Formats: sequence, C-alpha cells, structure tokens
Amino acid sequence: MKDMHDVIIRPVLTEKAYDGLEDKRYVFEVPVTATKTEIKMAVEAVFADDGVKVARVNTTRTIGKMKRQGRTEGRTAEVKKAYVILKKDSKPIKFFDGMGQ
Repeated sequence: MKDMHDVIIRPVLTEKAYDGLEDKRYVFEVPVTATKTEIKMAVEAVFADDGVKVARVNTTRTIGKMKRQGRTEGRTAEVKKAYVILKKDSKPIKFFDGMGQ
C-alpha cells in the first residue's frame, strides 16, 4: 500500500479551481497510476483533522505534448488531476480557507 502523502502531489491553484471552493470542490494533482479509491482514502486520511468526508472523485488525464527545440524532440510530462467533491455535511479543508475570495 502506498503512503497517503504520496498519492496527493500538490493542489491545483487556478482560477477555475478557485470557483469550485464554495461548492466544496477541490482539485489535486495525483500520480498517473492513482485510482479513484486511493485518491478518496488519501484525501480523507491527509485531511482527517479537518473532518473531511469525500462524496466522489472525478479524474482527468492530460497526455504530454511533443515539443521540439532545434533537432531535439521530447515530450512534456503527463498530468493526472483529481476533482474531489466533499459531502454536504463535511467541513471544508482548512488549507484552502481564505483563498479565491
């Protein structure tokens, strides 16, 4: 079993992510191999002090683009984002308090 802190790489802090904070919708970057069940358990474990209960998790995966610099070709990194929606009776995550206002 993975360490729960390894499943959540970092929060995604964009304008679109800030719009969902009022609805208790949070966006995290996760490893490409992470499953929805692992993400749910990781969010509940990492933010257990806040009393967080996850209602559902949606994921999206962005495949890296081909980039060139002169003759050299390469690919940008793949990114997987998890959109975590909390239950109505759940408390919000304290880390995000005061952001996006």
